[in-house]
Amino acid sequence: MPASQTKSLNASLSAAKAAKKDEFYTQYIDIQKEVEAYLEYDPDTFRAKHVYCNCDDPYESNFFKYFAANFNRLGLKRLTTTSYDGSPIAGQQALFPEFDQQDAPGRKKPHAAAFAVSIEQVTDLNGDGATDIQDVRLFLEQNEASRTPLKGHGDFRSDECVELLNQADIVVTNPPFSLFREFVAQLVEHDKKFLILGDQNAITLKEIFPLVQANKLWLGVDNGGTKWFAVPDDYDIKTESRKKFVGGVKFFSMGRVNWYTNLDHGRRHQKLDLMTQSDNLKFNKKLSGKSPYEKYANYDAIEVPYADAIPRDYPEKMGVPITFLDKYNPSQFEILGSSRTLGQPISEVAEKGTYVQGGPRFYLPNADGTYRRMYDRLVVRHRAQRPENGGKA
Repeated sequence: MPASQTKSLNASLSAAKAAKKDEFYTQYIDIQKEVEAYLEYDPDTFRAKHVYCNCDDPYESNFFKYFAANFNRLGLKRLTTTSYDGSPIAGQQALFPEFDQQDAPGRKKPHAAAFAVSIEQVTDLNGDGATDIQDVRLFLEQNEASRTPLKGHGDFRSDECVELLNQADIVVTNPPFSLFREFVAQLVEHDKKFLILGDQNAITLKEIFPLVQANKLWLGVDNGGTKWFAVPDDYDIKTESRKKFVGGVKFFSMGRVNWYTNLDHGRRHQKLDLMTQSDNLKFNKKLSGKSPYEKYANYDAIEVPYADAIPRDYPEKMGVPITFLDKYNPSQFEILGSSRTLGQPISEVAEKGTYVQGGPRFYLPNADGTYRRMYDRLVVRHRAQRPENGGKA
């Protein structure tokens, strides 16, 4: 085989492998729980908006199912979704099993290739006095024009998908985790509102963290913990406790999954209730009674091992875990940077061999003269009690 063909084949296989690893189908309840939190803060969050789910086969996706079923209650102007023909379960019709009946009168099973579905209204087509997903089913069956084949593969970066993006107001989806950087960059470039899922560690990425620091992206409401995602039947799950079958569907549990958004919600305006340094040292066992709080060897800040241990009477810089973002209130704290951007080389303050080598991180001194490297830290400071403001906000 010529080298060019070998290279092309390897690229295709790599893409297919990455696509398979990215196939996590979000549960309806998780979408519902998250979206409802924004409605509690502002009932008009989605009113008169065009919502675009650009990584979602409408016949498989719970994102499409949720927004279609609640189209009128949310007051949507339009709902659009685009599928990707590289999906390992494309064409299984998980949400609309009746489309599998190819011979049923008036029913036509959609081709598994990429296509777009767009709806601008949901009416009571079945005459039961309500508008819900049953009416959406009938609409899709009766209106082939609502299903438009895509010329490409349905990749969110394709010209036709970007054109649909330009028409939309809010993007809500679970994008491929392996392409999270590119996905967010596209949303920012096109100045879109969004509510998307991503790995917790994405916070520290050089393309993502500046957006967090500039208050252009923040965490949603239902973060952390464990979420269960539907996956293809042949998805390899080595740990038994992380898989289960419900109704014949295979599920995979994932921790460290966050919602990322630039939609406002009430949780980010809740102030963190804090104690003084002395009270924290007395009641928080993780601080081990250390007084004062430990200082990093290679950066002028104190180590705060978890958000509830942040002292309310310390006006200077503090290093906190990235999980702090789940409780971050931008009117209470400012984010100054991270250990990846601010940490001095540890070699400038310590002898080689006394510390664990690695990328830029903060280090704490041990009693025996060695140094331990900390996990990623954010550097924060109170907006109030600043010395230059005379201790006032």
